[in-house]
Amino acid sequence: MAQVDEHKLMTPSWIDIGTDVEGAKAFYRPLFGWDADDAGPAEETGGYGFFTKDGKMVAGYGPQQNPGPPFWSTYIGVADADAIAAKVADAGGTVIMPPMDVMDAGRMAIFQDPTGAFISVWQAGNHRGAQVVQEPGAFSWCELNTRDVPAATAFYTAVFGWQAVTQDGGPMPYTEFKVDGESVAGMMPMPPGVPDEVPAYWMVYFGTDALDETTAKAEELGATPIVPGMDYPGGRFAVLNDPQGAMFALMQPR
Repeated sequence: MAQVDEHKLMTPSWIDIGTDVEGAKAFYRPLFGWDADDAGPAEETGGYGFFTKDGKMVAGYGPQQNPGPPFWSTYIGVADADAIAAKVADAGGTVIMPPMDVMDAGRMAIFQDPTGAFISVWQAGNHRGAQVVQEPGAFSWCELNTRDVPAATAFYTAVFGWQAVTQDGGPMPYTEFKVDGESVAGMMPMPPGVPDEVPAYWMVYFGTDALDETTAKAEELGATPIVPGMDYPGGRFAVLNDPQGAMFALMQPR
């Protein structure tokens, strides 16, 4: 199991979901073998809690705050959330929630990039981020789907200092964002056929060592397949909506 004590700055460090909490627990716990631990009394924590795997934190959950379907949020680990927020407007984005302290856990902010996708940042305090990544049943990748790749590229390179490297050899161009030469996230044009009212979004991928079996189990638990299991150069992936309507993906590295 790939355990993490501290995440490299400017890389994804945490994910969480705002949703029907009990419904999410009923789905994700049997799907990935997770446990669920509330962070404390709801009147103090707002109902926030942690999904854990073998005692290690893998993701967060809380009651849905936004209209529309629930969604998984990606947090980029930063040294100074306020300094990052100051860059957002100049880069064409919008500060949705200014930096705020989350008790002694850390400091967070939520932004919207110029193409409409939401992205969050996390300045770690006592909570350092996901303790397990790149393993079955844990966060393994995140990917921006957008209708304006050049605008998104300009934004993320300006705000996070990411290097964008695009490969044009497949059916559509695919961009990998890199930090110090290491790929940390992906980006692709919005797939054809996606309705115009669907905004740009970040997709969260969870690892599996048996994609077709995990996909079948997700469907048995009430998930709806969006993209059936497909091969890609690095392995195999699938995209689903969970029973509450939140989109997520599975990936099995080759």
